[in-house]
Amino acid sequence: MAALSGRPLVEACVEGIEAAAAAERAGADRLELCASLVEDGTTPSAGTLAVARSRVAIPIVAMVRPRGGGFVYSSAELEVMERDVAAAREAGAAGIATGALTEDGRVNEEALRALVRAAGSLPVTFHRAFDHVADPAAALETLITLGARRVLTSGGASSARAGIDTLAALGRQAGDRIAIVAGGHVDAAAARDLVAAGIRELHVGNDRARLASVIAVVRAAAR
Repeated sequence: MAALSGRPLVEACVEGIEAAAAAERAGADRLELCASLVEDGTTPSAGTLAVARSRVAIPIVAMVRPRGGGFVYSSAELEVMERDVAAAREAGAAGIATGALTEDGRVNEEALRALVRAAGSLPVTFHRAFDHVADPAAALETLITLGARRVLTSGGASSARAGIDTLAALGRQAGDRIAIVAGGHVDAAAARDLVAAGIRELHVGNDRARLASVIAVVRAAAR
């Protein structure tokens, strides 16, 4: 999904039905639905996704991450992820957020190829596992080749604002081949800087006041 009416798009990261509905009321354009945000997000249940889908009108991207911790997965975990992607698709997700790495910090190409295949026509976001790759520019090209549609990243920094130079460089490299979604402590001040740097999609954590302030910034930027 591209930016709406020429303005940057705001994706809200939420856990649970009430948070999803609140984010929609606040004006979010898209949701990333997770479980266990204390672990930076894991796969929500199919039931949670289905009920959320029935109660909000904006697109819901389902997180597919079998556990907290690192992003190097066993064959069994990868099989679970493939099944969870298929279940999310059947439950009405509008996209999938997932990712897998190799021990040496590269995109796990075999795993991602399988996950993109399981997603079918749904766009796949490679989540912040990207911030742990050894070579971001090379990883971005790999994701484009494998068919990912978005990359969620702070530019490898502690926050998106701190990683703004890398994010801008990734945006120039990506062109219109893949969307760069800036995430990591995005608040109103960060949103202003990121939009000025050409970033067109912002990912905001599960904080209603912060979400409202970011939405106000992007709406003002569109005037």
